[in-house]
Amino acid sequence: MRAAWLRLQRSWRPVRDMDPEFWRKLGAELSSVRPWIDRGIVLAYAALTGLIVVGFTLLAEAATHGFAALTQASVYAKYISLLWTPALTVVLLWWTRRFVPGAMGSGIPQVVRALDDNLDHAQRSWLVSLRLSLHKIGLVSGGLLAGLSIGREGPTVQVGAGVMGHARRWLSPQSGLDSHDLMVAGAAAGIAAAFNTPLGGVIFALEQLSRRRSMSQSSLVIVSIVLAGLVAVSVFGNETYFGRLRVQALSWSLLGPGLLVALVAGLAGGLFSRLMIVCAQGLPDRFSRWRSLYPLRFAAACALGVAIIGIVTQGATAGAGYAPTRALLEGHADLPGVYTVLKFCATWLSSWTGVPAGVFAPSLAIGAGIGQDVALLTGVGPEAAIPLIALGMAGFLAATTQGPITAFIIVMEMVAGNAMVLSLMACALLASGVARLVTRSMYFELAALLPVPPRRTEMASEPGNAR
Repeated sequence: MRAAWLRLQRSWRPVRDMDPEFWRKLGAELSSVRPWIDRGIVLAYAALTGLIVVGFTLLAEAATHGFAALTQASVYAKYISLLWTPALTVVLLWWTRRFVPGAMGSGIPQVVRALDDNLDHAQRSWLVSLRLSLHKIGLVSGGLLAGLSIGREGPTVQVGAGVMGHARRWLSPQSGLDSHDLMVAGAAAGIAAAFNTPLGGVIFALEQLSRRRSMSQSSLVIVSIVLAGLVAVSVFGNETYFGRLRVQALSWSLLGPGLLVALVAGLAGGLFSRLMIVCAQGLPDRFSRWRSLYPLRFAAACALGVAIIGIVTQGATAGAGYAPTRALLEGHADLPGVYTVLKFCATWLSSWTGVPAGVFAPSLAIGAGIGQDVALLTGVGPEAAIPLIALGMAGFLAATTQGPITAFIIVMEMVAGNAMVLSLMACALLASGVARLVTRSMYFELAALLPVPPRRTEMASEPGNAR
């Protein structure tokens, strides 16, 4: 054994005694490889985010079809929702409160709060993590199976941020990417893949999530967003959710109805945002006290209201509302005259239950209803009503989210409405401005209201926590 060790030392001596400059160059060469490994890890997680969002989309669609099949099996099957919707809602809320309280609500306020640099790793993980993302997928799909008026796009933001944030543990300290950059990339990648709108994802990151400071690796973040969107495109095809908008030559006769759509959408969106904030804050009224003391009973009552609205509208208010919105844009929707108001109420009640629920897609459905109602009120013909419906979608979404640029780009990509770029932009900006007269940004207000666990140092300093 000793002879073998001596031979090994003699064979190593020529290498060891080489010029130190050789070792310096070798070390520099090896260290230059690590940034490429880090970039590869980020892009791999971006592709994984796209795949997970695709799976989420398929599961959510299956849940929506499952509820429709359950309630449309016979003439009296729709009344099953009076029992099914409250019961499943209570189960979902119990599971959320028991295992993943950070998954409650839309998901966008949670990401906004997690981007706060004052939070430590444990607090941030309470709001955004891979484990929470997987729970969120199942819980939102369960809400769609229950027939609630919710969407998956807002929750997809939290899902994407949790998946991309998990990549941080595999990156080197010299990567230049921190949790903030990764969460922004994941959240925007989720939007890009959920709506099949890569450009909308990029704008969402810049407008909604990167206000506090610039991203240190903006090019890699944008590439990650686009890659996740391309994964969704490769699965679902390069198709828009609502087909291609049939826009006739726009004339000055639509200026008045278009302005009315923007004003109504702005006021309605501001009211909706205000309701969401007030419900989260809680008021000294009996409903807020009941919700605080008996959250499961309160959720069951709200879900019962959603079920009753669904029966009245023949199931049109259940789910995200993609089918009624597409029918409106295609000009052959058979919806009750009070559809817009009832969809508004169903979405509000669904969010008030406290289960994981997004409002992005329901906002598009409400906005489409506003456009249709204004068209009927002003006597606009069926062909001319289609642009007003698209304007309503952009206006209400902009008013609700306070993100006018994101709203008009997402709507433009979803309806292939390139011929209406300026009209959509003007409507989104005007509606957002009107909504600001009613309330402040819903997502930032809700983010400020989110409870988070105390910092570990604070917990250790409290009496009884010292070990």
